[in-house]
Amino acid sequence: MNVPLLDLKAQYLSIKPTIDAAVAEVLETQHFILGSKVEECENAIAEYSKCSYAVGVSSGSDALLACLMAENIGAGDEVITTPYSFFATAGAIARLGATPVFVDINPQTYNLDVSAILSKVTSKTRAIIPVHLYGQMADMDPVMKVADEYGLIVIEDAAQAIGSEYKGRRAGSIGHYGCFSFFPSKNLGGAGDGGMVVTNNTDRAEKLRCLRSHGSKPKYYHKIIGGNFRLDAIQAVVVSAKLPYLDAWTAARQRNAERYDRLLEKADIPITLPAVSTNRHIFNQYVIRVTKRDELQSYLKRRGVGTEVYYPVPLHLQECFAYLGHNAGAFPESERAARETVALPIHPELTEPQAHFVAQCVCEFLEKERLAVSVAKSAFVAEYS
Repeated sequence: MNVPLLDLKAQYLSIKPTIDAAVAEVLETQHFILGSKVEECENAIAEYSKCSYAVGVSSGSDALLACLMAENIGAGDEVITTPYSFFATAGAIARLGATPVFVDINPQTYNLDVSAILSKVTSKTRAIIPVHLYGQMADMDPVMKVADEYGLIVIEDAAQAIGSEYKGRRAGSIGHYGCFSFFPSKNLGGAGDGGMVVTNNTDRAEKLRCLRSHGSKPKYYHKIIGGNFRLDAIQAVVVSAKLPYLDAWTAARQRNAERYDRLLEKADIPITLPAVSTNRHIFNQYVIRVTKRDELQSYLKRRGVGTEVYYPVPLHLQECFAYLGHNAGAFPESERAARETVALPIHPELTEPQAHFVAQCVCEFLEKERLAVSVAKSAFVAEYS
């Protein structure tokens, strides 16, 4: 059986007439950059995220960068975040000359260990970027408490978490900014790169709109230096067309996660399942942790099961961040997660037989490993008894 990690073609075919009509309308108008279609998408995402404003940008990475720029964060400043995330989280900080200050993760949720944030605050700290990893929000109340006490900006990296909730509040609506990605593999993906920033502050929204167009307002007049961070209309209409289906797709992901939970928990094997600790986990990924992760991934590949490792090298051990001076062992939970976690197929189009096959393959591999260890122990005892 072939079980892909994602099946974007199946998703597209399920709503093909809607997508095709939306794209055709843009092609007919030949209005590709910003404009009414982008505004419609912004309004829809703001409403869905329970925020006052949304500003379309060119990618989730540029969303983070634009927020930091809007707060004039740069050389000499520090930003607290996680070392266990996609590169863009820390890359945006470093790109502006600021210093990423890492806090290790909670080993159950893979999000920031919020109990360690306060110890990292210094006179140079300007912001905190919590990452809502795998589709589950970080523990935001402690984050906001520290931020309020020390006057820090909170930028939610919600690239994997649109529609997730924490105590009834949507991702992106708690901090000063929330950043989404519409990369095609996300729960709500476009047909290329795209992103969005949500905020509840009028001035911040207006500054972001200015920054995304080279800092010009009006056109050709620049009071600030921005960048080319504009969302194009084709990406906007694809996202808008998919948005009405998002909650149904989320429900399907949640059902698949529950199915995996049941199937894997029945097996008496050494495996760690993801901990769900918030109101609404949207399961951008379904991640398990096993000691022999690489061997399991190879076995699943041979059986036709697609997997992915998010992320094999934590940020503090990336070569480009060597200047920060972190060695192996600095953030042990992040390093352990990088060695032992693997994501299984969880997409809405995953069928029940496919999910059963994936779980069966995982259990088969781990059972073989357990038997091999048992045989080795028996041989050792026999030889030295």
